[in-house]
Amino acid sequence: MPSENDRYVVKHPDGWAVKKANAERASDVFDTQKEAEKRAKEIVDKLGGGEVRIQDKQGKWRDSDTVSPGNDPKSSPDTKH
Repeated sequence: MPSENDRYVVKHPDGWAVKKANAERASDVFDTQKEAEKRAKEIVDKLGGGEVRIQDKQGKWRDSDTVSPGNDPKSSPDTKH
């Protein structure tokens, strides 16, 4: 179940959006996915941690990253970010 702090990076007509679960509108829209991912992580960090999930251009989930002090279900450190 998503936490209140979780944010999603999704394709948007104007680029890439940062959205909260079940939100109708984006909190931010950026030209690049990288910028949107960075902003989503900043938001989650300021809220105390959680998950950032990232979609690919086709709308499929391609990545998920835990922002501390969120509860990362993996025991190994994140080596992608």
